[in-house]
Amino acid sequence: MEAIEYMVEDIDGDYAHLRRIDQAEEDLKLVARALLPSAIMMGSRLKYELFEYSII
Repeated sequence: MEAIEYMVEDIDGDYAHLRRIDQAEEDLKLVARALLPSAIMMGSRLKYELFEYSII
């Protein structure tokens, strides 16, 4: 499985809206904040690899 990079576009309560960096024209991905690192903010860049998100 390849790594995918996302940008946190918006944080809405218990969910974050992520935009895939290499395919910016796609719809936003809604992800529960419980699955994301606790230190995320709007504008944070994330790497998704092996079913885990990490801040880059």
